[in-house]
Amino acid sequence: MNKDIFLTNNLINKKEKFVPINKKKIGMYVCGPTVYDDPHIGNARPLIIFDILFKILKCKYGKASINYVRNITDVDDKIIKSAQENNISISDLTKKVIKNFNEDCEFLNCEAPSEQPRATDHIDLMIKMISELITKDFAYENNDHVYFKVNKFNDYGKLSNKKVKDLIAGSRVDVSENKKNPEDFVLWKPSIKDEPYWESPWGKGRPGWHLECSAMSKKFLGNEFDIHGGGIDLLFPHHENEIAQSRCANDTKVFANYWVHNAFITMSNEKMAKSQGNILKIKDFRDKINGQVLRLALISAHYKQPLDWNDKLLKDCKNTIEKWYSVYLSLKAPSKIPDEILLPLYDDLNTPGYIANLHKLFDKANNGIDNDKKIFVSACNFIGILNETKTEWLDFKRKKSLISEKDILKKIELRNKARENKNYKEADKIRDELLEKEVLIEDKDGKTLWKIK
Repeated sequence: MNKDIFLTNNLINKKEKFVPINKKKIGMYVCGPTVYDDPHIGNARPLIIFDILFKILKCKYGKASINYVRNITDVDDKIIKSAQENNISISDLTKKVIKNFNEDCEFLNCEAPSEQPRATDHIDLMIKMISELITKDFAYENNDHVYFKVNKFNDYGKLSNKKVKDLIAGSRVDVSENKKNPEDFVLWKPSIKDEPYWESPWGKGRPGWHLECSAMSKKFLGNEFDIHGGGIDLLFPHHENEIAQSRCANDTKVFANYWVHNAFITMSNEKMAKSQGNILKIKDFRDKINGQVLRLALISAHYKQPLDWNDKLLKDCKNTIEKWYSVYLSLKAPSKIPDEILLPLYDDLNTPGYIANLHKLFDKANNGIDNDKKIFVSACNFIGILNETKTEWLDFKRKKSLISEKDILKKIELRNKARENKNYKEADKIRDELLEKEVLIEDKDGKTLWKIK
């Protein structure tokens, strides 16, 4: 396909054509989890959005040309606090959360990134970057802390499209007597008591959160790369600070060319956040809902728009996938997806537009030949849907049913006897009992068929 990719670039606050630095070596860095607690549905949205962008980039430029890096932050104030509150070692906490995170990614059918570096494996690179910033007079040490001099970087606030004083006034910026200016942000801080620490020229301590991504992206993608992604909540201060420290340390006019951010997940129009008390963890869905349903729900709105999470959304997505499985065919190899079907994804990851195309393909497959079904299933597979066989889909539903198959068949037998005896009131009662257990029955050609809702 020769169609160009377009992305909304928050660096210029508009949609523009994606032009890679080197089309044979495209770099994408996405901020991964800070592993202080298990991921929630809000965290799942960027996982899936950038997974689809990864697929589109590979589709256009080839798998070998894309280097997708998604980090893991395993040293941070939140991690230390969570370990203390849960009376668990930091090592055990991060190990547990990373395991759950990887299982969540598999549950959501997200491809593994090219690299998944951990912050604690790259402390030496962070210390080196801090030293370079101090040498170039972009940072200073005070009382075992090291801070970045925001007023030395003229482009600070360009990503947020705001002036420094406005950014500081509207954000939660750490207040410290160690800072020369309130807008300065920490690069290194001392560790106290039983906190994890590393030796450095400024004493025993640990890096600031913002610096971690700058050091790891430099290692895997170089001083300049193509795409930097994450949730909109990271735009300031995290991504703004990344730009400042990376450009100053690396002596570049560019850090990443395209800055792509997904909007929040909401519940009753309130942002999903731990502070709001409305967190829904991904792992809590694993035994209730097939991961495909969550995946379809999370791409049902454009990534730039807030997505309101509710039971109706999940029910609608479940019914859609149930319908789509009616034309499922097992594929030995994917069929070529027509260019016009893929076009919405090339246009700023327009997943609702792509889903609309899938509905059209389904209608054709439902009334057509096996080749139409193969194209439909291939198009679903491309975005991580219908990745399980129909048997696997049905088996999951049966496992999650509120009643065993043995009991379903027994109740159907009792209902058939009631109908034979013209006891239709009893037959209807049994039908309703099965419906309460999420079992639908249908009388067809002298037989009673059943399925899980």
